Amino acid sequence: MGAYGQADYVLVGGRLYTVDPAQPIAEAMAVQGERILMVGTSEQVLAAYPNAQRIDLDGYVVVPGFIDAHAHLMGLGLNRMQADLTGTRSVQEVLERLKAFATSLPEGAWLLGRGWDQNDWPVKAFPTRYMLDAAFPDRPVWLVRIDGHAAWANTAALQQAAPELLATFVADPPGGRIVRDAQGIPTGVFIDAAMELVARHIPRPTEAVLEEALQRAVTEVHRYGLTGVHDAGADWDTIQRYWRAIDRDALRLRLYVMVDGLGEAFEHICTQGPILGYKGYLTVRSVKFYIDGALGSRGAALLAEYSDDPENQGLLRYAPEVFAEMVQQAMRCGLQVNTHAIGDRGVRVVLDAYEQALQTLGRTAGRHRVEHAQVIAPPDFARFAALGVIASMQPTHAISDMYWAEDRLGPERVRGAYAWRTLLRHGARLAFGSDFPVESPNPLLGFYAAVTRQDAQGWPPGGWYPEERLTREEALRAFTLGAAYAAFQEDELGSLTPGKYADFVVLSQDIMTIPPEEILQTQVLATFVGGQCVFHHEAAAGLCPKLP
Repeated sequence: MGAYGQADYVLVGGRLYTVDPAQPIAEAMAVQGERILMVGTSEQVLAAYPNAQRIDLDGYVVVPGFIDAHAHLMGLGLNRMQADLTGTRSVQEVLERLKAFATSLPEGAWLLGRGWDQNDWPVKAFPTRYMLDAAFPDRPVWLVRIDGHAAWANTAALQQAAPELLATFVADPPGGRIVRDAQGIPTGVFIDAAMELVARHIPRPTEAVLEEALQRAVTEVHRYGLTGVHDAGADWDTIQRYWRAIDRDALRLRLYVMVDGLGEAFEHICTQGPILGYKGYLTVRSVKFYIDGALGSRGAALLAEYSDDPENQGLLRYAPEVFAEMVQQAMRCGLQVNTHAIGDRGVRVVLDAYEQALQTLGRTAGRHRVEHAQVIAPPDFARFAALGVIASMQPTHAISDMYWAEDRLGPERVRGAYAWRTLLRHGARLAFGSDFPVESPNPLLGFYAAVTRQDAQGWPPGGWYPEERLTREEALRAFTLGAAYAAFQEDELGSLTPGKYADFVVLSQDIMTIPPEEILQTQVLATFVGGQCVFHHEAAAGLCPKLP
C-alpha cells in the first residue's frame, strides 16, 4: 500500500512476517501515532519517509503482537503473589515450598497457593488434608490445582470456612464433587463446583493487592510479547478495575473480556450494552460459561467412562436443557457465547445448545466459541464449521497432558484430543492462547507446541500424534489474526497491515525458519502496543524510538 501521512518512525532492515496474505513478508514498516502507515521493502519505506526517525532492526524478525485468546489476567497476577507450586514433583516438595512462603505471612493469614498436579508425583492419587495438617495444624491452607478445577485444603481451612463438612454429611453440589474416604469423610480435595464450599469463605484480597496483581500481570505478559489478552471470565469489579487502569494510562494491553456467567457483569452488559474498544484497550461483548471440568482431575464430561476410572464419566456443570436456556438468554442479549468444554460430552452439549439457539433465534452475534475443545468425538468435528463456531484452544495443554491423556481416554478416543489439524481439515477456525496461569503466558511455548507436539526436551521423537501438528504459518496465524477474528477485531489487530494498530513484537530469531528445537531459545527483544514500546530487553533499548 502506498505511503500517506507523516511517520513518527520507521523500522528497516528486518524480516517482517505480516500475517497479511496481500504481503506476507516485508523488510520495513512505518508507524504514525498508534497506527501502521506502510509496510514494504526498506528502500520503499525510506523513500516514502526520508525524515522519519529510523530504527535499524539489524536483521531481527518482527511479527504481529501475540494475542492470547484464553487467559486469566488477574489470576496470573494473584498467582505471582501466592505460593507457586508449579512443577512440584512430590507432596514433600509442595510442603517445602509452602513452609518457605509461609515465613512472610502474618499469623493467622490464609496460606494460598496454586499449581500442584498429582499426575507429576510418584503416587498419582489425589493428596489429602492430613498431608498438610502435620506442617500446618493451625494456619488455614488452600491450594488450587494447576488447572483451576480442583483445590486441596487442610483441616484448619475446613474448620474455619466450612465446619459443617466435618460435622455432618454434605452432599456434592451440582457440577462438583467432594472427594471422600471409604467412610465418606472429606479428604480435603474439592472438584469444580464443590470448591466454592470453601473458597467463598476465604478473605477477599484488598483493592491495593488487586491493583498490584494487575500491574504484575501486565508487566509479565508484555515481557513475553503479548499485546492482547482475551480475559476468560471477569466480574464487574474486575472490569471496573481495568477501566480505571486505562484511565490513568496504566494498562497498555488490548483486553477482550468475557463476563463470568449470568452475574452482575452480565446484567450490566445485557441491559446497558457492550463496551466496544474503550480508548482502544477494553472490549466487553461476550460471556464465559462452563459446561464441565478438567481432564487432569477427571471432571471433564465424557460420552463414555474414563479409561482409568471406570464408572466415572466426569461432571456436567448444568443439565443440558438448563445450559441451553442460558445460551439463548445470552444470545438474546446480543452477546458472543464462549463456553469451557473439555470432554467430548461437554463439547457435544455445547454444540447442541448453540445449534438449538441458532435455529430458535436466527441471527445472533455470531462467532460463538468452544473454549479448550480438548476432546472431540469424530462426528462433531464438522459441526464447528457448519455452525460457525470457533475452536479456542491452548497448544501447551497438549504437551502438558500427553504423558497421561491416553490413560484417561484410551488409544482410540485420544485421537480426537488436541486435534488442531483435524479441526482445520474440517474447515474450523482456530484461536490460540495459553490459559495462563494454568500454563506459562509465553506464546512461543504455544507456538513450539503447535508445530512439534513435543515437550521442551524434544519428547516424544517425531511428536505426540504428529499428524495433528500445524505449520508455522498456521500456528502464527492462530496466535494473531485468528485470535483477533475470535474477538471481532480482525480489522484492527492481528496482522501488520497499514491502517491497523501498530501492535508488534521484535524477536531475536527467525521462528519461521530456525530448527524447531531452537524456537524455545528465542527471546522477545521488544514489545510495541499502539506504536509505543512497552517492553524491551536490557540489550535492545535501541529498538525503542524516542517519542515526544
